[in-house]
Amino acid sequence: MDAHLHWQRHQQIIRYAGLIVNIIISAVANILQPLYVKEPYHTSALSGEAWVLELLCGHPDRIRTELGVSIEVFNALIQELQDIGHVSSRYVSLEEQLAIFLYICVTGLTIRHVGERFQRSNDTVSRSVRAQNSQDHF
Repeated sequence: MDAHLHWQRHQQIIRYAGLIVNIIISAVANILQPLYVKEPYHTSALSGEAWVLELLCGHPDRIRTELGVSIEVFNALIQELQDIGHVSSRYVSLEEQLAIFLYICVTGLTIRHVGERFQRSNDTVSRSVRAQNSQDHF
């Protein structure tokens, strides 16, 4: 009888060990999943570039409301930025970079919120702000 009881306890320990291993594997898989399964975050139909073009081509009061400047001032700022060497980046036009900078100035929103408006990563928004504050280009 002792051998049978010992065998049952051994089997129970093995089952518990298997359960613990399964829990650990599930927890690790849940932690690591976002690193391997990429789900798009910015999925709005209107990209930042499209929104900026809408502001530039739309009602003149709209750009003033959203970016705090008239279309004439916006165009003068673009010209001035070009004159001192700022250019469009590989993925973000100079107009969108300036719009990101002005939008942050007008709204006071966080980079994360501005990223949502422009459908850009936090890093891209941050670089746009830095580029407008210095001679950095991205």
